[in-house]
Amino acid sequence: MDIIEQENLRQMWDELAKINGNKKALIFEDILGFTREYSYRELNEMINKAANLFLSLDIKKGSKVILQLRNSPEFLFSWFGLAKIGAIAVPVNAHYLYDECSFIIKKCQPKLAIIEEDFLHIYEKVKENNNSTIEHILISRAKKEVKNEFIDFNKSLNNYNNILDEIIPISNQDTAEILFTSGTTSFPKGVVITHYNLMFAGKFTSWQASLQQDDRFLTVMPAWHIDFQCTVAMPTFVSGATFVLLEKYSARKFWNQVCVYKATITECIPKIMCTLLMQPAKAWEKDHCLREVFYYLNMCDKDKDAFIERFNIKLLTSYGMSETIVGLIGDRPGDERKWPSIGKVGFGYEAKVIACDGKEVNPNVIGDLYIKGIPGKTIFKEYYKEPEITKEVLSDDGWFNTQDSVYVDESGYFYFVDRKSNLIKNSGENVSSIEVENFLCSHPKIAEAAVIGVEDKICNELIKAFVVLKDKEQLSEDEIIDYCFNNLAKFKVPNEIEILNSLPKTVTGKIKKNKLREKERIDNGN
Repeated sequence: MDIIEQENLRQMWDELAKINGNKKALIFEDILGFTREYSYRELNEMINKAANLFLSLDIKKGSKVILQLRNSPEFLFSWFGLAKIGAIAVPVNAHYLYDECSFIIKKCQPKLAIIEEDFLHIYEKVKENNNSTIEHILISRAKKEVKNEFIDFNKSLNNYNNILDEIIPISNQDTAEILFTSGTTSFPKGVVITHYNLMFAGKFTSWQASLQQDDRFLTVMPAWHIDFQCTVAMPTFVSGATFVLLEKYSARKFWNQVCVYKATITECIPKIMCTLLMQPAKAWEKDHCLREVFYYLNMCDKDKDAFIERFNIKLLTSYGMSETIVGLIGDRPGDERKWPSIGKVGFGYEAKVIACDGKEVNPNVIGDLYIKGIPGKTIFKEYYKEPEITKEVLSDDGWFNTQDSVYVDESGYFYFVDRKSNLIKNSGENVSSIEVENFLCSHPKIAEAAVIGVEDKICNELIKAFVVLKDKEQLSEDEIIDYCFNNLAKFKVPNEIEILNSLPKTVTGKIKKNKLREKERIDNGN
């Protein structure tokens, strides 16, 4: 018998409602500042109503449903409502346009789409395609009367029972969702996530963050992202704590929201931390209830230290990806935190660092990070309809090649170097793009930087840096090169600098280096 036993998400929610009853489960604040609150009992009832609505639309076990929704209770109603009847949620990035949505729709063949009103033009165009499998489109939080050919999601919920109409047999190894990767290095891949995966994520991250019932976990991370789902939603609910959900990030409002809602835990990416540092300081900034701030992605020491000092917080570092379900390497309860280490391996996992010859390396030697879990339980089950790609990175015995370059010290602390695809081979030397990016951002006039390798016959790869300057600052390419020459080893100095107004990014702040490489090829006529 293991930690999840035979339980599925339907049973989990019924039990949570029974145990926690009128305890506050969800506080939601929309972009206008209006709030909605739900107890565990009320939230479970709304989930049941959504499930009954889906059953009435002939959504069956295994049916796929698109969710292109912004942060909202409606996402949770849909996500868990589908799980209760064995259907499969396919969350879609709210920033995706027609071509990106069409890619996912063609891949998954969904029967239903639940969307925000703003995205209707995309799905009207999809419906015009005779090959579309979408039979119904539900509009969430509609601001005006919904046309007859579509369904008003919120109004329709009122017509259904708050007790599930039909109990469909579900295994916790059944697929709960297909979550598409951000596609920063290639086309998005559909990560297959089971009921077990999501429930294990709740148990794991609640341990990692020492969550208790009186905690309030606040997030502004997008609902379609693994961090929202497995770092916040699942552990918060599993712990019987309170989930504070903000519809949209506002640098002007965010820290006040942290204080007003008495959040005990939140999560920040570098974009949030840097934009908060740009806000005027307030006398009350340190009067908060935070005991942990989950932190992801790379950040230079200067900004990290400034953030900790200004807001009087403690960072909990966590490393993971959609495929690993959770931040399986991170700061563990009771362990020393050793910045810039990404932490140690958590329970239920193994990790090793492998050289290009397939052998495990010695401590402090850079190699590829491999992690071991149980597919469909502690790591993803597979890539959807991609058996060959799955086989390339996931072995039969559960070893997954993250394709990230790391090293581990003698005490078992791991250190992230870079995505393997972002390591630059310059005249026989390995150059970490992150190291150069962090150095560039240490310049007082530089806001952001992204570094890529550019193919070269002599040097293998040259180093090109794309730089965004801080507002109203001026700096020439030559001045940036000189700054690098005075502080970096010669082989790490960029061969070329290009100053841009902005960098292409995912909504979680990951730089889309594939877009920069594509730009470079087009600029060079390739």
